[in-house]
Amino acid sequence: MNLIKGGKFMKSKIGIIGLGKMGLNIALNAQDNGWQIFGFDVESSARENAKLNNIKVLDTLGELLTNLDEMKVILLSTPAGDITNNLIIELGNLLNVGDIVIDSGNSKFSDSLNNYNILSKKGISFIDCGTSGGVSGARNGACLMIGGDQAAYEQIEDFFKDISIENGCIFVPSPSAGHYLKMVHNGIEYGMMQAIGEGFAVLQASNYDFDFAEVSKVWNNGSVVRSWLIELAEEEFKKDPKLDTITGLIDANGEAKWTVEEALRMNVPVPVIANSLFVRNESQLDDSFSNKVVASLRRGFGGHAVKMKG
Repeated sequence: MNLIKGGKFMKSKIGIIGLGKMGLNIALNAQDNGWQIFGFDVESSARENAKLNNIKVLDTLGELLTNLDEMKVILLSTPAGDITNNLIIELGNLLNVGDIVIDSGNSKFSDSLNNYNILSKKGISFIDCGTSGGVSGARNGACLMIGGDQAAYEQIEDFFKDISIENGCIFVPSPSAGHYLKMVHNGIEYGMMQAIGEGFAVLQASNYDFDFAEVSKVWNNGSVVRSWLIELAEEEFKKDPKLDTITGLIDANGEAKWTVEEALRMNVPVPVIANSLFVRNESQLDDSFSNKVVASLRRGFGGHAVKMKG
């Protein structure tokens, strides 16, 4: 049985589906904070890796649910789109009234609203949780943007506070508000990284022999543009001073596109975010230095793959 005190879900068992870079680190973070974590992933390699990291792993979804308490709390760290949406439908047929499903991935807010409606019809609570801070944040304290029913959030509020960094958790009592907020956050992120990449491209093309790692270090100490992204730039330039080993190919996960589409729907101008999205599309054909910087920053915070030369 779960312990419920004052309407809150006390520290007990949490099921995590999806044990990739983010899911595994959230699991380790929660486990360090006293939660009993049970994990599942369809990929056997992910399950084995989680076992090596001392996570209790089950080999099937059914086994995962069997090992949880009467009131089940399931956190999804799965790819946005069909995989997550189909999983919601499956869980809707397996869970009971009063259970809670948390989507901590980068789902589109409209999908999350639909998933909320699917589960709510069955008496199952759905909470959408935008997660920022990259892999290190997931492991050591994430920035969480959460939407859903107030009552359901209050039941598991302690879980969110435990896995988030101090002052890094916001709840908005509306279904899909968390993923909407994360979508806009990622649109801003696109624009910020694009500006950093273009700035270093100007430095690279100049007649001066700048040490980009040293430039990043200085900029991150007292300057107006100091940030974690500049810190990541310093780390990447220390490993590869001119980024000679990677190409300028930059993948896009969809969030900036959704932000631009939503802005167009509301007639809100977002030229910087839109342009950063177009540059990512252009990067499929180009190999500019600014694109290399952006690709390396994505590798730095999210562990995203870069295309190596050779």
